[in-house]
Amino acid sequence: MNATPQPMRFGTVEPAHTLQWLAAGWRVFLANPGIWIAQTVILIAILAALGFVPLLGWAAAPVALPMLAAGMLAGVEALRRDEALRVDHLFEGLRRRTGELLLLGACHLAGALAAALIAAVVGGSAVLTGMLIGALAGAGVAAGGVMFGVLVFTVLWTLLIMALCFAPALVLLDGVPPLEAMKLSARACFANLLTFIVLAAMLYVLVWIAMLPAGLGMLVLVPVIAGTLHAAWVQVFKPPLALPSPDDKPENPVDAS
Repeated sequence: MNATPQPMRFGTVEPAHTLQWLAAGWRVFLANPGIWIAQTVILIAILAALGFVPLLGWAAAPVALPMLAAGMLAGVEALRRDEALRVDHLFEGLRRRTGELLLLGACHLAGALAAALIAAVVGGSAVLTGMLIGALAGAGVAAGGVMFGVLVFTVLWTLLIMALCFAPALVLLDGVPPLEAMKLSARACFANLLTFIVLAAMLYVLVWIAMLPAGLGMLVLVPVIAGTLHAAWVQVFKPPLALPSPDDKPENPVDAS
């Protein structure tokens, strides 16, 4: 009789670990910057090209993004296993678990559309109410409703990001079904809410910094983010592989993950 597969489990981490994850991401980039930059250029070019697809371009990029993200994570995992990093690691999601990753992308698209629609309904109804009231009071209602709509969108978008944070790694590297992967990702983020608020804030600042030199900093930051998320995935979902202390200096660029 086959043994019942054990469900995936996740652990808890401290906010201080975010610095170690970012450091691991930076070491991942330094391990082979040429290939990482090539992967990032190809990724950006693919997403830009998909945006020009007639009629469906607006939907194609969100669907493809989790698959490409999973490919970059596969590259980090290869380095972790002391294998050579290749440019075609970016397309690992096309070689295996393609359907699952496409379903994950479809959930990404559907979630974004649902968040935008709900926020538009909330904000639009407030604007309509304000127009009916008229004068200064109506303007206040309309402005408050629009702000509330923005708040609703932000909350829903954050929930979507939490559900997608670990999902590509869980699907491609752990073989977890897409919907279960999104549930696990969201639960892990909620269980470590403060840690991931800190991580999100740090990445937000880094994105703005990377965009300053004509966006060229993204060629570095995208691989660093891949390494960071991989380190977080290992620490949260592989608790026995604990992060070393800051004084440790691993030879493998992703040993700290």
